[in-house]
Amino acid sequence: MPNFEPLQNSIPIAPLKLASLEGCLDFANLVDKHLSDYRHENPTHTKDSIAYRGYLEDSYLIDCCCPRFGSGEAKGILKQSVRGTDLFILADVLNYSLTYTVCGYENHMSPDNHYQDLKRIISAANGKARRINVIMPFLYEGRQHKRTKRESLDCALALQELTRMGVSNIITFDAHDPRVQNSIPLQGFDTFMPTYQFLKALTKSVPNFQIDNEHLMIISPDEGAMGRAVYFANILGVDMGMFYKRRDYSTVVNGKNPIVAHEFLGDSVEGKDVIIIDDMISSGESMLDVAKQLKDRKAGRVFVCTTFGLFTDGLDKFDEYYEKGYISKVVTTNLHYRRPELLTRPYYEEADMSKFLASIIDSMNHDVSINHVQSPTEKIHELLASYHAGK
Repeated sequence: MPNFEPLQNSIPIAPLKLASLEGCLDFANLVDKHLSDYRHENPTHTKDSIAYRGYLEDSYLIDCCCPRFGSGEAKGILKQSVRGTDLFILADVLNYSLTYTVCGYENHMSPDNHYQDLKRIISAANGKARRINVIMPFLYEGRQHKRTKRESLDCALALQELTRMGVSNIITFDAHDPRVQNSIPLQGFDTFMPTYQFLKALTKSVPNFQIDNEHLMIISPDEGAMGRAVYFANILGVDMGMFYKRRDYSTVVNGKNPIVAHEFLGDSVEGKDVIIIDDMISSGESMLDVAKQLKDRKAGRVFVCTTFGLFTDGLDKFDEYYEKGYISKVVTTNLHYRRPELLTRPYYEEADMSKFLASIIDSMNHDVSINHVQSPTEKIHELLASYHAGK
């Protein structure tokens, strides 16, 4: 449950409303229900006062859509008024399951299509909503966050475009490189980590899970995930190791330099359970190679925790590695679309983020500090104490 004390001494900036693009609707419904439950079960204000207009509602989700013409062009429509509201727009740019028709041909929605639809909904609300906030769990073009040669800076351009359209705050999760917020230094940009939810999923689903330095180790699969792994290892009080990717910079395959080998730095993993933590699984090739190398070094069980599980090359290789014992669990969040067959896999575990996001939205609507939700350290300590007590 969120900390309601800061909310009791503040007035919401405006009546709260949620708008969700079609690709994020299932997750938005979960968030909406948690928000309604929070405010009904632990009301911090009275609904009779005009200052708290719209505070206590059965649902904060409004109806919106982006219908398309036969040519493939689209428009954004809000089917309810958002005038004077604090509007939060949710968009999942990774939902490729949605399709649209262009001149009789069926196309799958790409991140570019979802981003354009997001701008359409922002445009429909502009000049009417009191404040517009965008919740984009997977940051659009977040992997194209820096320039190394003659190439575009897509993420920075997208962020600047959104703020020029009137967006006040951008909320994302586990940004590939949070420094991209330097492109919009005067606007709100928050990136949240699912560390607590990962640990909660593991403690609930893994038998004989021992959290101490003798039985557990945190692994960073590359140098980019070091910050996540260092925090996780420190808060659990266990050792950390890391791999770094040795690449062949003389060739380019599929737009990137191929990985020649993964080199390991750290203490022995022999006999220990290991948690590999990263921001995403794309094809999964690197993650699986790291898992195999850990097992070759006689590690115990291998648990993979990643915020976004894309599995762009399918699940066959993960099935094979699970059957061979190279991986025991794969934990991802429900912040984005996941193919239905993933949810049936015996090694898959979900880290539910809907309550966490509802708490973030409630705090931002009251315009109070989100430090109590941004830093999960206290909650993790409580979870560990409860787990060690056998509860």
